[in-house]
Amino acid sequence: MGKCLIIGCGGVGSVAVHKCCQNSDVFEEIMIASRTVSKCDALKETLQGSTKTKIHTAQVDADDVQQLIALINQFKPDAVLNLALPYQDLTIMDACLATKTHYIDTANYEPLDTAKFEYKWQWAYRERFKEAGICALLGCGFDPGVTGVFSAYAQKHHFDEIQYLDILDCNGGDHGYPFATNFNPEINIREVSAKGSYWEKGEWIETEPMEIKRQYHFAEVGEKDMYLLHHEELESLALNLRGIERIRFFMTFGQSYLTHLKCLENVGMTSIEPIMYEGKEIVPLQFLKAVLPDPSSLGPRTVGKTNIGCIFQGKKDGKPKNYYLYNVCDHQECYREVGSQAISYTTGVPAMIGAMLVLNGTWNKPGVWNVEEFDPDPFMQALNEWGLPWVEDFNPTLVD
Repeated sequence: MGKCLIIGCGGVGSVAVHKCCQNSDVFEEIMIASRTVSKCDALKETLQGSTKTKIHTAQVDADDVQQLIALINQFKPDAVLNLALPYQDLTIMDACLATKTHYIDTANYEPLDTAKFEYKWQWAYRERFKEAGICALLGCGFDPGVTGVFSAYAQKHHFDEIQYLDILDCNGGDHGYPFATNFNPEINIREVSAKGSYWEKGEWIETEPMEIKRQYHFAEVGEKDMYLLHHEELESLALNLRGIERIRFFMTFGQSYLTHLKCLENVGMTSIEPIMYEGKEIVPLQFLKAVLPDPSSLGPRTVGKTNIGCIFQGKKDGKPKNYYLYNVCDHQECYREVGSQAISYTTGVPAMIGAMLVLNGTWNKPGVWNVEEFDPDPFMQALNEWGLPWVEDFNPTLVD
């Protein structure tokens, strides 16, 4: 069916590569490329005896457009799956434009010097991708990603209009460390320590970090504290859902995590402003990342489950209707299958599915698109097939 260049070989990259190799009818050939080629080689070594997919590896600096263009021209992939850092989205999109290659990512662009993530930079590529006749699929992880597909599915099958949407992201996993992050520490801490916001009646309402807290009982996990954060899919869903009045995003955090984070913030360790240390300029948050456990090492020691989903309130045939779509994922089961915990798994599987739908032409039209702008049904079917089965609840407990 096709060739895919996968850029990035962290936790999510590893899961996506495993899944591509399980799906070798679509992914006949893949190339894993990263700044650290030894990680790519190690992953290839693990997989090449057990898959029909032909695996190549390469070293690439994803900040360098010319290096990326050279690599794409050498391998000639049908699509590029970007699982590098959000700071590198635009250089990879530039390389895809220059080579007329389809593009898929899991997180929207954010500039290195400010913790501000929004779609405007990538949406600015719409006309150029359209003219080049290539497709860019944005935010195809879980949140964003599956949450957008869930929303499109709810809109297509269950509602005439969706008025309220609450996205709930619960990680009930325990890795045994007093403080560690489940994905890239730099991205994670920037996200959590930024001001929160939600979308209501056409405008953004900003909150202080962790200001809004709710408790919720999650199926298969239990009662958890969750906090309102800003999250990128709010921005695209606000445009793409009929009749929407309010969208909020909540994520669970344990008290130990929050206490450590507050302490680190108070002493300046989460700052992204460079400081001078022994004659060298360092960014405190990048130094902190270097001393924290590597998220990819958490797999063997993380137990428990994640529960991520969307609660919709709206109208069908003039009557009010509530509907909850969610997925539960077990950390240890993920580790047994692909050697990673559920946070990487829930992002890596949808990334593979998005790339598959672009490669096989199901979700392929020129331009720059968010996942909810395509027909959700093939993606929903693939979630059940590839390890992220979903559950429907027609009488959910609502979040006040």
